[in-house]
Amino acid sequence: MKIKPLRDKVVVMRLEEEEKKVGGIIIPDTAKEKPMQGKVMAVGPGAMDKAGKRIPMEVKKGDTVLFGKYSGTEVSIDGKEYLIMDASDIYAIIG
Repeated sequence: MKIKPLRDKVVVMRLEEEEKKVGGIIIPDTAKEKPMQGKVMAVGPGAMDKAGKRIPMEVKKGDTVLFGKYSGTEVSIDGKEYLIMDASDIYAIIG
């Protein structure tokens, strides 16, 4: 993947959640919610403050993160699905 996000943007690949069966019922893929957990694939250099100083990013490539349900813009790169989102849409780093 050759993509370089700008400013405080982050490229994330959703992580698939384990399929859970409750009482033997399997929920079809169309009814499932999209996972809100992903792996950071690329990180921008960070936003600039009013004084022109770069604000460092808190996440780095390889981090597993939690983000909002409706965060980011879905894009397809080399046949794979990614999300491009603001760093502020990321709630936590896991692990």
